[in-house]
Amino acid sequence: MSRRSEESEYQFEPHERPMMPGSPATPYHPGRRRLGYLLIGVLLGLTGGFINGLLMANLPQIQGALGLTSVEAGWLTAAYTMTNVCMSLLLIKFRQQFGIQRFVRIVLIGFLVLNTLQLFVHSYGLELFVRAGSGIVASGLSTMALFYIMQSMKAEARLGGLVLGVGVSQIATPLARVISPALLIHGDVQNLYLFEFGLTLLCLAGVWLLRLPPSERIDAFEPLDFLTFALFAPGIALLSAVLVQGRIVWWSTQWLGYALAGAILLIGAAVIVEHNRANPLLNTRWMGSAAIIRFAVIAASMRVLLGEQNVGASGLLTVLGMGQDQLIGFYTVVTLATIFGLAVSLKTLKPTDLLKPVIISCALIAIAAFFDTQSSNLTRPAQLYVTQAMISFAAIYFMGPTLMAGILQALAKGPSHIVSFSAVFGISQQLGGIGGAALLGSFQIIRERFHSEMLVQSLVATDPQVAQRIQQLGGAYARTLGDPALRQAEGSILLSQQVAREANILAFNDVFMLVGALATLAFVYLGARWIYYRRKGITPLAEELAALAAMRTRAQS
Repeated sequence: MSRRSEESEYQFEPHERPMMPGSPATPYHPGRRRLGYLLIGVLLGLTGGFINGLLMANLPQIQGALGLTSVEAGWLTAAYTMTNVCMSLLLIKFRQQFGIQRFVRIVLIGFLVLNTLQLFVHSYGLELFVRAGSGIVASGLSTMALFYIMQSMKAEARLGGLVLGVGVSQIATPLARVISPALLIHGDVQNLYLFEFGLTLLCLAGVWLLRLPPSERIDAFEPLDFLTFALFAPGIALLSAVLVQGRIVWWSTQWLGYALAGAILLIGAAVIVEHNRANPLLNTRWMGSAAIIRFAVIAASMRVLLGEQNVGASGLLTVLGMGQDQLIGFYTVVTLATIFGLAVSLKTLKPTDLLKPVIISCALIAIAAFFDTQSSNLTRPAQLYVTQAMISFAAIYFMGPTLMAGILQALAKGPSHIVSFSAVFGISQQLGGIGGAALLGSFQIIRERFHSEMLVQSLVATDPQVAQRIQQLGGAYARTLGDPALRQAEGSILLSQQVAREANILAFNDVFMLVGALATLAFVYLGARWIYYRRKGITPLAEELAALAAMRTRAQS
């Protein structure tokens, strides 16, 4: 494949040459320019994270504004996930063939068009289109954030810049819940769209004022790439739909089975095509190796465990009647813990020992989950501050080492493996996230039904305590209802609502117990591997680190 500079007059110095085509060069920058790159990178990362964070934080409000059912609202989440997972494959090759600057312009202009449409047209069809487009834009913004932040770093710290870029996007998720009540102060979701529109304009101004250095380009695309994508993308889309809608329409719904079968056939066909190519888009042999499968399983498993917060704690507080305004302090604590976890991860990151932070994260999740099993109807957000801060710390603390482990393994095999790594990492994170929500959410529903049956069976109308409780609850209507029979009926309704709430609380405690048990198993397994490596004096990524050092030496010579 032929190589060419993005700007023909620009001649790369050996130390400036990017490690792979499609990435910007890395020249020396003075201090003020480094700061500019850092600030713009943080802005891009937060904006990319806000795209999905604001959707998830305000989905009930958007659902109400558009008059959607829960199934229709679920398709908004599915639409984002479908495109976000798939498009990273093509975006990498797009950068390699057409250059970083064209990539930046198309991503931001596309985002501006989507935001503008949202301001003037309000319909379910458009919202679906916007959310699908947002998945593509978010993938591009996250990549741009990495490039800008890495430009602000010295050569020896650029891998840490990679971790920082990913971490900034993660901070946006809880931060979106902190700022959402202020945006919806008058109950108008239009303010959300105005906020995103303003962020887009800021991003456009930032990248216009300070451009990335040019990149090298190659002829990256091959005709079979588009066949693979045509099979892989709808397969992932169907799988995303199953995971998102499964617990909403319930898993016994017939079309879910057809969708899952279609997903298996399409993804399987894409794998077969790639397995027999000389220059594959997805290197199936490398992706099928034990090290990469282990990486994907660990990354996806951690996303499932982190559902303790997104599904468990958030769901529990919702059942207890906590609204967004009452959770500002809670999500402020979560945001601060996330920032602290990112800072500690950057400070302690060691390429020679990337397993220890994951083990510590599993331990923190297990401890927090077991503490949360004591929740009751008297639990309030302040009582979850410590445990959820632990979960938030673990969520970001594991991310850096996991990401670096995968990147090192991909780069050591050559730049062509980056597309395959992007697929593995994207699938493990996005599908692991919605898969974890589907698993824990479905488990909570099953356990709620179990506890509800147990509680209802213990309530007998002839029991004096039950009769007294119904009478007390019905007494609240004494001034408005003169008929004793009607008051008793209202008392029975209130009692059934209390039973449903208690059943839900017990079910969430079961979710916490399940997460704690799974996190403990992960801690034991990973801890055993770490002890084995330490006793044998093995550095798991020694070969990859050596290969990467050799590549850097050749590039600079």
